[in-house]
Amino acid sequence: MINTGDTAWLLMSSALVMLMTPGLALFYGGMVRRKNILSTIMMSFACLGLVGLLWVIYGYSLSFGADHGGIIGGLNFVGLMNVGQEPSSVYATTVPHLAFMVFQAMFAIITVALFTGAIVERVKFSALMVFAVLWLTLVYSPVAHWVWGSGGWLFKFGALDFAGGTVVA
Repeated sequence: MINTGDTAWLLMSSALVMLMTPGLALFYGGMVRRKNILSTIMMSFACLGLVGLLWVIYGYSLSFGADHGGIIGGLNFVGLMNVGQEPSSVYATTVPHLAFMVFQAMFAIITVALFTGAIVERVKFSALMVFAVLWLTLVYSPVAHWVWGSGGWLFKFGALDFAGGTVVA
């Protein structure tokens, strides 16, 4: 059963985490030479768009789909198939499944945007985009499944990571 208070809180939290990405862009923009400010800001916003799209296509499914050996999720949520207004029977059972997916997407986005500060003024934009795809696919999604996914091997050991310190950092 959907709880309106839980849903409102999750959506507000999602919006606040999303606002971290433009904030991060401005922060990193203030740390670079004048000629690189727009490029630096564009990196964070491009991560927001690219990772958001990839999360919808396959990232959410790899992170929260049906477990495969405790390592990675299945493809049962590819393209948000089976993700809708009804609560998930496994994750956040009092909010719409789609709202939970959006909340988790914000963490995937900010995680990829965080490392742009380390590479600003050092790599080409196209290399960042390739790295973002690889990071989401090969690092973030499996680790998110290990810790937060039902059946993940760290989840089975009782690991609790409410603030994302394991997955995001």
